Amino acid sequence: MKVDYVKRENNTVYFDAQFTPEEFEESVQKAYIANRSRFNIPGFRKGKAPRQLIELNYGKEIFYEDAINDLLPEAYSYAIDEFKLEPVNRPDVDIEDIDKDKPIVAKFSVEVKPEVKLGDYSNLEIEKTDYSVTDEMINAELERVRDMNARIIDAGEREIVDKDILTIDYEGYIDGEPFEGGSAKDQTLEIGSGQFIPGFEEGLIGKKKGEEVEINVKFPEDYFEESLKGKDATFKVNIKEVKYKELPELDDEFAMDVSEFETLEEYKQSIKEELEKSLKEQENIDLENKIVEKLVEISEFEIPEAMIESQIDSELDNFDYRMKMQGFSLEKYLELTNMNIEQMRESFREVAKKKVEAQLVLEAVAKNEKIEATDEDIQKELEKIAEFYDPDNKEKFIEDMKKGDLNFLKEGIINDKVLDLLKQRVKFVQMEG
Repeated sequence: MKVDYVKRENNTVYFDAQFTPEEFEESVQKAYIANRSRFNIPGFRKGKAPRQLIELNYGKEIFYEDAINDLLPEAYSYAIDEFKLEPVNRPDVDIEDIDKDKPIVAKFSVEVKPEVKLGDYSNLEIEKTDYSVTDEMINAELERVRDMNARIIDAGEREIVDKDILTIDYEGYIDGEPFEGGSAKDQTLEIGSGQFIPGFEEGLIGKKKGEEVEINVKFPEDYFEESLKGKDATFKVNIKEVKYKELPELDDEFAMDVSEFETLEEYKQSIKEELEKSLKEQENIDLENKIVEKLVEISEFEIPEAMIESQIDSELDNFDYRMKMQGFSLEKYLELTNMNIEQMRESFREVAKKKVEAQLVLEAVAKNEKIEATDEDIQKELEKIAEFYDPDNKEKFIEDMKKGDLNFLKEGIINDKVLDLLKQRVKFVQMEG
């Protein structure tokens, strides 16, 4: 077998594999042995007919396809290693005319990862963002906790106001006819929550418990249900209950009720510290995202469509897994959102493209800087994972992990190292205005 590199055009590599007549004959014989039991030749028990008789009855080419399929994988694997290729798709193969007495040539073409021309990342300029904890953030968290601990009180016969919590029955009509999904019993609705389409909640303000109300609304043009977009509708609503929230006073007693602290000031300080920790983590995530976006912006490369499609496959698989974990199915989700699988795939395209771009530029920097994942790095990461998932059997957990594919772990370690390097080279600039 002889394999020759031919050329690279954009992201496609071409190479030829040549097989000697002897190599082809050996593969034809293997194909005959593997398939002879399929043929019935008069005078011979099944599987015992000589190859020559099978070829005479079915044609001399009867075993050629299987013979070629036996030869190609070895040639392809050799080329991948020899030419250090990173395929992103299955190869296309063209076989010239087969003459068993002459060398057989297979012409391969395969899409590979693009060559990334990195921009100058020695001094990346990133806009400075303030991640300080403000009084507004602390107050917002206090209000959230107050809301969680509010008492729900019957509003009696007074008129409905913003923030009231209603229990309603309703039925919707379009052109005088009920429509699917337009009715419900004992529906809970907080006025001002935006839970219903525009105009519905506003139409209940000023009404009272026990009233039956007709509300005229128009479905938004971008409504998720295609058949309802832009349609005028009338809802008949029966107001069954009206309640409101009574929030607890912000004082030391409140702090003791909702936390381990004895004073409101101590509780506020703990909220501030938690917010600072959270914002620090968010700052790091945002910085890494900005670095990658900047790196993509200043670099040049063309992504093969196969890489984006492969990432979309991964996004779809992950979404399907999350749905199943919630006792839901992808099919049911598509039904409820009135989408088909192609529309779903298209909705993932931009996210998939950004992830592929990010991985390509990070790999390029790693290669340029000769950054690798050492055995020590991998061991430390495995110990962290084992500590999280199986702290009582860490050694066994690590041993089992090492039996599998650790490329995902190496990739993550290398990406972290690259980002740590790039963070050191960031130059923060003040945002205009």
